[in-house]
Amino acid sequence: MILMKQILFALILLAVTACTPTPALPTATSTTIPSVTPLADTATPLPTATRTVTRTPTVTRTPTITRTPTITLTPTFDFPKVVVNVAAAHCRYGPNQAYLHAADLYLGDRGEVRERWYLNGWLRVRFDKLSYHCWVAPGAVEVTGDLNKVIVLNQIDLTRVGTNQYGPPQGLTASRQGNEVTISWNQMVMTEDKDRGYFIDIFVCQNGGYIWWPVSFPNQFTTSYTVTDEPGCAQPSGGVIYTVEKHGYSQPETIPWP
Repeated sequence: MILMKQILFALILLAVTACTPTPALPTATSTTIPSVTPLADTATPLPTATRTVTRTPTVTRTPTITRTPTITLTPTFDFPKVVVNVAAAHCRYGPNQAYLHAADLYLGDRGEVRERWYLNGWLRVRFDKLSYHCWVAPGAVEVTGDLNKVIVLNQIDLTRVGTNQYGPPQGLTASRQGNEVTISWNQMVMTEDKDRGYFIDIFVCQNGGYIWWPVSFPNQFTTSYTVTDEPGCAQPSGGVIYTVEKHGYSQPETIPWP
């Protein structure tokens, strides 16, 4: 019985298999292999990186280049030279014998002329042996060089000569009798070692000429002075007075000319 069932099952299975169509084998076709395209010799540029935004620096102006002028050497002025031609002479703080003594000069002393006085030809000289300038009479020196090229002075600031601890004379007056003018002032009391008297610096008219008239007094005890002053000059007469001590001159005091 069992055997019959097995035979029957095998027959049914065979029948079912026979009814199922056999799948067709795929037709062999030639597949075209794509050709490899050779790479070009030029490199493909890489993608450009996006630039990071940075702060723009402030624009600094570039200075314009200018040509530097060539330095032209200025010739040094050759001051006239002097040599003392007398045995001994004075060098003074002004261009006249009435001014304070500044230094002793001796035969052979040398220096350079820096200025000259417009009225009498005195020379303001820097002597080699001195550290300052002083005035010397033209007759006491021999000059080498052209004096016409030096500066001509027409005024002097005597207050720059040292220091003066006394003021100008007080009680200053002036009176006239005809052509005579008398100048008077009070005594300025000074110690004996410092006392150098007074200095008057005036212009007067004499014989139709306008004359520079400097005069000094040796000590404090002279307190008046009389000078001739005539009519006939276009310029006015007059001037100033100083107290003088060994260190220098006071401020000037104007004389009330009559």
